[in-house]
Amino acid sequence: MNVIDEGEGELVGWEHPDEMRAWNQEHRSRAFEDKRTTAAEAVDQFVDDGDLLASGGFGHVRIATPILHEIIRQEVTDLTLSGKTTVFDADLLIAAGAVSKVETAYCFAHETRGLAPAGRRRVEEGDVEVVAEASNATLQWRFLAAKMGVPFIPTRVLAGTDTFEKSSAKIVEDPWTGEPITLVPACYPDVVCIHVTKADKYGNAVIDGISVEDPELAGAAKRLILTAEEIVDSDELRSRSEDVEIPYFLVDAVVEAPYGSHPGEMPYQYYFDEDHLEEWMELTETESGIDEYLDRYVTGTDDFEEYLEAIGGETRLAELEAIEKYESEEASSHDGGDRA
Repeated sequence: MNVIDEGEGELVGWEHPDEMRAWNQEHRSRAFEDKRTTAAEAVDQFVDDGDLLASGGFGHVRIATPILHEIIRQEVTDLTLSGKTTVFDADLLIAAGAVSKVETAYCFAHETRGLAPAGRRRVEEGDVEVVAEASNATLQWRFLAAKMGVPFIPTRVLAGTDTFEKSSAKIVEDPWTGEPITLVPACYPDVVCIHVTKADKYGNAVIDGISVEDPELAGAAKRLILTAEEIVDSDELRSRSEDVEIPYFLVDAVVEAPYGSHPGEMPYQYYFDEDHLEEWMELTETESGIDEYLDRYVTGTDDFEEYLEAIGGETRLAELEAIEKYESEEASSHDGGDRA
């Protein structure tokens, strides 16, 4: 195959598909095993210094916050992040000093809330290296290639852009048309954490709302940790089997974590905690502010339940409930119509 051009980015997470097939045969089981555990136990067992980590969800939606906190509490270091749509999760880990490298499409801003003070400062000061760049679609296709067990995905993106120059992709001559085509290499993260709506004890999981790239990411992961709003009986998931997007045999650990996406959103359940996100943005303007945040909410708490108490407990969480807000808004709308 004639290679026309290739990006200069580091080839993060690529392995020979046959080697990964052999790894899966050795480490994956299709036995129905109870995989329920705690966030602390999951991180201790499956996350190591120097791992390539990818996080599910999208932006501030469906963040696996309990796992992020445990990575920080257990002082895991030298992580490489593959960050397609990571925002708060990446910024938190970078701020805490857990990350040394990033392959990114977007992770140094908090969307409409503004740029990420901590993450940008770490990169600008040389504490974190951006080793490769990609578009959102490119990273999703890297995970898709891994899930499919093929070394790359051919696409018609990136060519002619600065992003291609910073990526690990190659442009080759298409053997059928003779025209240029971009090849996006597979990516197999060492560990992936995904927050889901419901899971059973075996790891079958349902994601209400948009699943983004998580089915691909789950299929690409060497180790997969799920946090779930609720662990339910398997019969409930069998009754809606068409909604199960992550099958049990891909999963290594299941952690029950109500409000596990806080301060992010969980579709149909609760909204973003904008006050908490604003507090994060303000505190992380300085290094002392980062220490204050971590001591107040992460390293100063023993587990995620204590964290939820620290952010205001049941009173604050009730204010974020999507169902109650929706019903309240509907009632107000109807009352206004009657008065009119």
